[in-house]
Amino acid sequence: MRGSRAGALLAGLSAALTLAACGVPPSDVIQAGEPASGMSSPSTAPRASAAITLFFLRDGDLAPYGRKVDDPGDLGAVVRLLFGGPTASEAATATTKLPRLKEAPEVSIDDDGALSVLVPRNVPPLSHLAMLQLACTVAARLPDGSQPADAAGDGTTGGAPTSARPAATRPSVRVRGNGWAMTQPDGSCPDPLEP
Repeated sequence: MRGSRAGALLAGLSAALTLAACGVPPSDVIQAGEPASGMSSPSTAPRASAAITLFFLRDGDLAPYGRKVDDPGDLGAVVRLLFGGPTASEAATATTKLPRLKEAPEVSIDDDGALSVLVPRNVPPLSHLAMLQLACTVAARLPDGSQPADAAGDGTTGGAPTSARPAATRPSVRVRGNGWAMTQPDGSCPDPLEP
């Protein structure tokens, strides 16, 4: 043990002498102007979650249930949560008519502003209550009847810039499966939960 400490001390001393002998004179602090600026690295701070409303069924009627999400503007994520069904705590009072999907549905915005949901091939046509769950959940994200801004969470609506879409009076949902398609306006939805 003693030999290894002495060796380390000698190596450190040798390195210090070598650096001191390289001929660089000591200097004071040199002023070089403003600190660096420009692009900053992405923040690693967690996003603040926001409250959204998903519509499930309580005693056979549509009812609002609150959830926290990182990006409430990502309608694709909101639709996937809805298809995921009630959480364990919600299941005490909530049910759903939407099928549990093995694959995530594809969500986009059609040219007329309707939210389009493409479900996997083996999913049968949805019931009227399931379609209302979808339509009311989308309407709760857009309470003023404005256009869905971003289905995929990437700043586009079906491949075109968001600002290129005309405003729709009320949002509607189109669901397409293998050989079937259904459209549902929001109709008369229960009031969403207050954020």
